[in-house]
Amino acid sequence: MTDNDLQEVQDPREPLVDPDEYEHLLEDFSHLAPPSRNEVLEGRVLKISGGGIYIDVGYKTDGIAPLEQFLDATGKCTVKPGDTVEVMFEDGHTSEGYVRLSHEKASRLKIWDQLEQAMEQRLNILGRITAKVKGGLQVDIGVRAFMPGSQLDVRPVRAVETFIGQDLPVKVVKLNRKRGNAVVSRKLVIEEEILARKAHTLESLQEGVVITGTVKNLTDYGAFIDLGGIDGLLHVTDMSYGRISHPSELLHVGQDVTAVVLKYDPAKERVSLGLKQMVPDPWEGARDRYPLGGRVFGRVVSVTDYGAFVELEPGVEGLIHISEMTWSRRMKHPAKVVKPEDQVESVILEVNPKDRRISLGLKQLEANPWSTVSERYAVGSVVEGRVRNMTEFGAFIEIEEGIDGLVHISDLSWTKRIKHPNEILRKGSVIQAVILSIDAPSKRLSLGVKQLQPDAWETFFQSHNVNDVVSGKVLRLSGFGAFIEIEEGVEGLCHFSEVPGWGGRKTDPAPLTPGDTLEFKIIKMNESERKIGLSVKALVDDAERRRLENYTRSASSAANELL
Repeated sequence: MTDNDLQEVQDPREPLVDPDEYEHLLEDFSHLAPPSRNEVLEGRVLKISGGGIYIDVGYKTDGIAPLEQFLDATGKCTVKPGDTVEVMFEDGHTSEGYVRLSHEKASRLKIWDQLEQAMEQRLNILGRITAKVKGGLQVDIGVRAFMPGSQLDVRPVRAVETFIGQDLPVKVVKLNRKRGNAVVSRKLVIEEEILARKAHTLESLQEGVVITGTVKNLTDYGAFIDLGGIDGLLHVTDMSYGRISHPSELLHVGQDVTAVVLKYDPAKERVSLGLKQMVPDPWEGARDRYPLGGRVFGRVVSVTDYGAFVELEPGVEGLIHISEMTWSRRMKHPAKVVKPEDQVESVILEVNPKDRRISLGLKQLEANPWSTVSERYAVGSVVEGRVRNMTEFGAFIEIEEGIDGLVHISDLSWTKRIKHPNEILRKGSVIQAVILSIDAPSKRLSLGVKQLQPDAWETFFQSHNVNDVVSGKVLRLSGFGAFIEIEEGVEGLCHFSEVPGWGGRKTDPAPLTPGDTLEFKIIKMNESERKIGLSVKALVDDAERRRLENYTRSASSAANELL
């Protein structure tokens, strides 16, 4: 072998064919080998004829695929000559010699590959809800898939049939090519979105920031607002400066709300929101808008036992206390004067913006009857009124609207010992009385009933003197004497020492018996203290003295006659 021959022997490490020629070899001879049944081919649509689509797949013979595999939901063909389509080889040929092709198998095979990729990479795909089945929903994702009812939403859904016909993003959670089974979840998509929104929300969340959310739920004490992955509480007290009984008066579920962050706790992820803080506080400048003594109109929003609340403007309410409703003291409940939704005029009595309080008055719209009582009534004049109330110490008499006078128990009778006014008076009855004193600044009026009649004591003292003899009835006995009624309403005391034979001891028989009528001598009189001292002994002594005097005179006369 020559050197040239050795040079012609090829190095075994070198390729037999130039790599650049591989492409040409594949192109020249690929049409000679039939495609695999599981191979997806790309072909060019040649024509559409009859019930088939004629396709060039680069094989020695063209193929044909059923036309129905290329129709959309409306029955319209989705391809035209020149379009590139994916098909798979099927067994056999047509009678014309065309290779049988399947676009449906190719699409299904490609879909499974895409589904596996989506499951591995946790990608979202679009699925159409087609029907309700036992335990969940049937979903079209290119193949028939099942979505359990628990995977439809993050919250339980009652009417799952309302989702039928909707296109929803889902995640593939399980695949089985052999059985053709697939399980999907919309819940995972929502949870992923929530986490993404939450992360974005937390980045910008801080106190004082204005944020927009959606009303998620309403309770008696407030509303929960979905801020994007995190909920904020809008308390009912932070919804409006005005009166709100329930959050539903302002908000409804699904409503978009813009509020300010009042408090944020990153550790507990708690957010407090405020809606009323988005507008100025109506109590600012309240003193200027509501000067003392000014008259205002408002709407009665609430009536309680102690008064009525009146809304002067949204967020600003005033209280008309029951004591400021009328000059009269007869009113028992504010509902007798006003009721909710009434439009009332009132007078500003006090403004306290710090405590958010305004005191209002109704009675101030009319003149105070006490301011002119001294001009309309005089001490000593007789008035007529109705018994409004009675206590142990006296009775209140209303002589006109807003003017009450007190008849003290001591001014009911000159003569009777009265323990309670109801012994003489009856509530609601109309009586006459005498004005004893007037104290307009203190709103006090003193009345007397007994002053309508002469004072029995005063009359007695004017017509009697010490040493007068009077007839009296024994009323009662005590340890020191007997009380004697000498005139109606006038009593005197006969001490036991002024009764002959009465020592005052319990064992001594009482010479006087209640109910007896005897004669007594007045031995003491004290008009200022209304005390009268009586004596039986003085009468006896007077009688003895007269007998002695008579005896002495008789003896003297007899002696003179003898002489």
